[in-house]
Parts: sequence; structure tokens; C-alpha cells
Amino acid sequence: MRKADVVGSIAEKTGIPKVDILVALETFFKEVKISLVEGEPVYVRGFGSFILKKRAAKIGRNIKKNVAVEIPEHFIPAFKPAKEFVQAVKDSKHELAEHAEMDLVEHD
Repeated sequence: MRKADVVGSIAEKTGIPKVDILVALETFFKEVKISLVEGEPVYVRGFGSFILKKRAAKIGRNIKKNVAVEIPEHFIPAFKPAKEFVQAVKDSKHELAEHAEMDLVEHD
């Protein structure tokens, strides 16, 4: 499902114009990004948390030049689903695994 599909589905279920939903969705994404850039996680009860994960400093390799490169400690954005969300997905009866396998075969 893409963003346009989400907007269309919400518009259909609520009767709110797609343009208004798109503005609200884009504003939500922008606020999440701003909060994470400022180091503040975003918690959405029953859905999940947008958090920062710390990656330790490590030594990587530049394969073309065959030289070691120091990768400094840094943070990456991550999503941690709520327990209810995880359980709902576990309990669902979808065929995602079969679709994933089919996608792998098609891309080979």
C-alpha cells in the first residue's frame, strides 16, 4: 500500500477530502521527522514508537581502495510497533509469506 492508497482509503471511510487528508498525513510525517532530528521520540499509543537507535562506532572497508574507514557512532531512525500491533499481525490470516516468496522469484 502506498501513501496515495492510504489517503484514498481514509477519504473513502471518513468522507474527508483527499487533499485535507494528504495535508494532515504530510504534517504528521514532518512532525515525526522534526522530533527525531531533535532527539525526541514519538509515541502513538496502540500503534508504536518512532525512536532513535544508536549505532556504535566501527571500522568499515572501502573495497575499491582496499582501505579501512572509521565509521563514527551515529543514530538512525527506527519504528518499534506496539504490543497490540504485533499481536494483531501475528494473529492475522494473510498470505504475506507466499507473496514475498513470489516476489523473490519474479526478481531473479
